[in-house]
Amino acid sequence: MTMSTNALEQLKKLTTVVADTGDFASMKEYAPQDATTNPTLIEKATEMPAYQALLEKAVADGKGGSGSKEERAKAIIDRLLILFGCEILKIVPGRVSTEVDARLSFDVDATVAKARHLIGMYKAAGIDRERILIKIAATWEGAQAAKIVQKEGIQCNLTLMFSLPQAVACAEAGARLISPFVGRIYDWFKKSTGKEYVGAEDPGVKSVKQIYAYYKKFGYPTQVMGASFRNMGQILELAGCDLLTISPNLLGELKASTVAVSKKLDVETAKKDPISKLPLDEKSFRFLLNEDAMATEKLAEGIRLFSADIVKLEKKILAKV
Repeated sequence: MTMSTNALEQLKKLTTVVADTGDFASMKEYAPQDATTNPTLIEKATEMPAYQALLEKAVADGKGGSGSKEERAKAIIDRLLILFGCEILKIVPGRVSTEVDARLSFDVDATVAKARHLIGMYKAAGIDRERILIKIAATWEGAQAAKIVQKEGIQCNLTLMFSLPQAVACAEAGARLISPFVGRIYDWFKKSTGKEYVGAEDPGVKSVKQIYAYYKKFGYPTQVMGASFRNMGQILELAGCDLLTISPNLLGELKASTVAVSKKLDVETAKKDPISKLPLDEKSFRFLLNEDAMATEKLAEGIRLFSADIVKLEKKILAKV
């Protein structure tokens, strides 16, 4: 690759680039294949003047609905997610990830019901389910919910991924995609050790490489999408990963850089990795996750933070209904 090609364009030749944002302008600027959102990104977007019309439309559509104010607010949030998703799909040629309420992370039946409901809303809006990924927290219950809906043709993106046991449970459930959180793993280790990690030594990078090798070696079709990056170096170390979801500021850094990007992950090398098969059932999953302090803490924290942002959004909507 020539040095005159910017790093973002080089990366796009090795990896599917996904925009990690709810901001349409950023998507248009960086032309990703897919886009992914979460409650935090949607909540932030509704604070921006450019998206007030979508919020007002969702409220207007749901204001006259049945049920209590709280039930109507939940329905309006679902409507808002679909409106954002539909607008995003006018910009990206691929898929959008739409997240299930994080408060359902330990409820298989409610997660399944919400996934079906969201897909039904997209269908009513004329969007084919092939363009949608339903985003679910990578708890044991989340994996089991994904197993049910994947069999119905509802594709899932298992998020808040911090460990190999989570990745194995999700692959065995047949999830379409997983999102290991590179930056949050890095944050935990940096805080706990006081050490700065760079390049291949970054614990978040190592985690994604381990999961990628496991999937390719044992033939799982589930795709790996590195997420939650803190710096460009983490992204470049994972060039060749199935997908990478990247925030607008880091997409900008990549676009402004002419550093040479080389492939760091590939299927044939991964197949030769000495990693062993991990036998897993619910009991071993829970024990192995419990043994991993970082994964336990970051999964719990992630669910709390996403839940808090859904509550913020609900309060904003309750004031309007």
